[in-house]
Amino acid sequence: MKNENISNENILTENLSLEDIMDKLDQTVQKMEGEKLTLEESYQCFSQGMELVKAGNEAIDRVEKKIQILMEENSGDEQ
Repeated sequence: MKNENISNENILTENLSLEDIMDKLDQTVQKMEGEKLTLEESYQCFSQGMELVKAGNEAIDRVEKKIQILMEENSGDEQ
């Protein structure tokens, strides 16, 4: 059942803004640092954190691609 939580997190992170992803990642880190967790709970938090990092990287990549396209379009207009 806990593995379902991780797969549900994949679905949820797809629609989050980068700011929301960073907030959730911060909450996950605080939970790991502040609570006494079992090994399984620590693993679940770590897995969730890794999914959030992946989603954050993907969000950054999407923005970088958009910026690159704008830069290329702009450089074509100046010629």
